Amino acid sequence: MSSHADPSSAPAPHGDGYAHVVPVRVLMSVLVALLVLTYLTVYATYFDLGNWNLAVAMAIATVKALLVALYFMHLRYDKPFYLVVLLIAVAFLFLFITITLFDTVDYQNAIRARTESLD
Repeated sequence: MSSHADPSSAPAPHGDGYAHVVPVRVLMSVLVALLVLTYLTVYATYFDLGNWNLAVAMAIATVKALLVALYFMHLRYDKPFYLVVLLIAVAFLFLFITITLFDTVDYQNAIRARTESLD
């Protein structure tokens, strides 16, 4: 018996059998983009955009989430199926948030009237 493990019993490699190494330059560029978008998110709070405040914040957050998913989670270099799954999940998230916001808008006057009657 040898002290080395049998190579034939090693676990199978993930995916297509190779690991994709992202260049440091790409990762640093994405990091800079994320930092700029974070600064833009904070900077946008100093402006009163009315009803667009939430839309701007969600748009910036969506871009940041896509950058993280594409580069740090390696979806950009993986099979296209996984990107489709991600986009479908984001579409459903957008749909559910939109439905929730419509419901909130419909009941806002009733909530305001109830709050004022309690005062």
